Order: sequence, then C-alpha cells, then structure tokens
Amino acid sequence: MSDSPSPLADPHLIFDASQGRREIVVLGSTGSIGTQAIDLVLRNPDRFRVTALSAAGGRVGLLAEQAHRLRVETVAVAREDVVPALREALAAQYGTEPLPTILAGPDAATELAASPCHTVLNGITGSIGLAPTLAALEAGRTLALANKESLIVGGPLVKAVAKPGQIIPVDSEHAALFQALACGTRADVRKLVVTASGGPFRGRTKAELADVRPEDALAHPTWAMGPVITVNSATLVNKGLEVIEAHLLYDIPFDRIEVVVHPQSYVHSMVEFTDGSTLAQATPPDMRGPIAIGLGWPERVPDAAPAFDWSTASTWEFFPLDNEAFPSVGLARHVGELGGTAPAVFNAANEECVEAFLAGRLPFNAIMDTVTHVVAEHGTPAAGTSLTVTDVLEADAWARARARETAATYTYSGEERPAEARA
Repeated sequence: MSDSPSPLADPHLIFDASQGRREIVVLGSTGSIGTQAIDLVLRNPDRFRVTALSAAGGRVGLLAEQAHRLRVETVAVAREDVVPALREALAAQYGTEPLPTILAGPDAATELAASPCHTVLNGITGSIGLAPTLAALEAGRTLALANKESLIVGGPLVKAVAKPGQIIPVDSEHAALFQALACGTRADVRKLVVTASGGPFRGRTKAELADVRPEDALAHPTWAMGPVITVNSATLVNKGLEVIEAHLLYDIPFDRIEVVVHPQSYVHSMVEFTDGSTLAQATPPDMRGPIAIGLGWPERVPDAAPAFDWSTASTWEFFPLDNEAFPSVGLARHVGELGGTAPAVFNAANEECVEAFLAGRLPFNAIMDTVTHVVAEHGTPAAGTSLTVTDVLEADAWARARARETAATYTYSGEERPAEARA
C-alpha cells in the first residue's frame, strides 16, 4: 500500500531491495522455521549465503552440522552450559579446519542480529525474540520476521525503530496478506481475512475439550510445528496473536480484521478490497514458501515449495469461528485494543500455561481461563503512557508469576482446588 503513513510490512516499499547473493543470519536455526530456511538456502546457493546461526542450545549436534554445511562464521547459543558440548560437536564436523566463532549467553542472539548481513531471519519462539528484533532493525537489517511474539509484546517499540518496508513477514498468514496487498493501495482495502485451520479440535464444544491431553493437542492436522506453536494452534491463541500482528504490520483497525476457519490450510489469508473483490493467496501447507518471501522479496525463489496439482479434484471449506469454544481470538483483540503492556501480559501468561499443560499440570480449557484471569487482573494500561523495554520485561515477569500461581489452583479435571488445598 503506497499511501502514507506506510505500514511496517509494505510490499511496495522494500527497505533494501539490493539483489545478488544475500547474506543471511538465522536465529533459531534448529527449530522448525530455521531448519526449513536452511533447506531453502542450501537449494539456492547462488541466491543466499548464511553467515551466522543461533539456537537455544538443546540440539548442539544439529547446530554443528548446520554450521559446517553452511560454512558459517559465527555460531551462538543461549545456554552457556552447552558450549563444551557444542565445541566438541563442531570439532567432530570440522576436523582439522578452523572452527567458527562461538557466542554464548542470553544476549548472544541479539549480538548476532546486529552483525553485518543483508537479512536477519528471526525464527525464535516466544517473547525472548524481542531484543534480537529490535537489534536487527536498529542495525538497519531487513528483518524476515517469524517471531510474531516480539511484535505482539513490543509493538510500539518495534514501530518506533522500523522503517517502512524493513519488515518482511514470514508467518504463512502474513506472508499471504503481504502478497495480496501488493495488488492495491491502503485506500483500496476493506478488510483483512486471516484463515485458521481450526486445529485438531475444530467442531468440538468447550465441554468436549475439557479432557483433551497434550498428545491430542500436538496432533495438528495440517502443519508440523514446534510444541508451543502447535498448542497455540489448538487453543487458537496463535490466531489471536496473528490478529494483533496484522493490525501492527498493516495499520488496519481491529474491526476490519476477520478470522475464518479453513480446515485444508490451502488459502493462507485473504484481502477484501473496496470494489468487492477478494484476493486469496493459496499454496499447499509448506512454510518454505513464506520463508522464501521473507528472504528473497521482491524476487521470488523458483520451486521454493510445492504447487497445486490442478488436475486433481479438491474441496476447500470455510467456516465461522466458534468464539465460545475458542475465546482466545476475542481476548487477543481486547488486549490489542488496550495496548501498552496488555499484549505482553497475554503472551507471557499463555506461554506459562502452555508449559503447564504440556507438563500435565493444567487442563486444556484452563489455559484460556488462566490467561483471561491474569489479563483482567493486569487491568487497563494508563492512557498516554509510553512503552519501554523495561515495562515489557516487568509485565512479562509479573504475568508469568501470576499465571503459575493461578494455574496451580486447578486440578487436572479442570476444577479449582479448595483454598485449603492451595495453601
């Protein structure tokens, strides 16, 4: 959309459209986004070169293998305790060759995000991706953003440092909106339509969700993702976060952002224009397509992901969202409209609740019950206050503590424990 003010993600305004072989820094390289990005890079060595990798540190063998295959200059891990194991794994891969530089600690990914390169792919999961996002933007890098949480919790902070067109979204839904929006201007847009698969529990009532287990929630019907994002897809929290993200990326009001359930996950999102036409971006479910948009735009990467076989019959369905069974989208709209630290509280409380659910300490329906309680306790941000990184971190810490305390009051049957049992 070409008219002012320009949104953060603007297909008409590319922050740095320099062509040639792009140097890429991959944050979260051993996760789902990172591994698929590396596959794309290895298949397109004439287009991309990875200069550095970061990971949490739980899969040092894979990280060392990636580093060697890509011949990176620097490897970073968040966990300092795994450095000896990483060094050993690198030595096994490199033999007598010089090893890459190793960075370690909670700020290692942030340091990499500001290092010399063309594009930083932020594939970290969770709000810990905020600092690397800000570092990449402040350093003038193009940011391929898969870490939606950093935009959710720090929206005003990100908007304050990002130049128009500096962010290219990597979420399948926002990559779809990004491409469809290239066909019009901001004044042409009537609404954004974000699609949701409905997750593994589509069609179930809230009562029918009471006894679902982690293994049920992790069985996503169309996408292979990490456990946190997969559970977020089961609760539809992920869709709520994407509504907030769409508002921040494209400057479209919340009342013009709609969610529709599309079980096949073929249409990744749609833009309805003022003349009544709707443009839908569609591909088979595969994240390598959105990743290719993030790394290569405004050029497309040939054969980045599979295309449809139009000679084969298929059915595409669309259903309204069940807000009673899945209240997460409505709550996300609420915190998005509140602004300030409310989105950070929503996100942090949810992350804690997902962890408790996966560990068997919290029933499925109590995830959103707990998040709703914590958001309500947090209240409405003071009008006119400006957000700081300290504000976000303090709200994040408070929400995590309150979510843990509140979650501890539930039994796995979903009923609150009596007061004497909580003491």
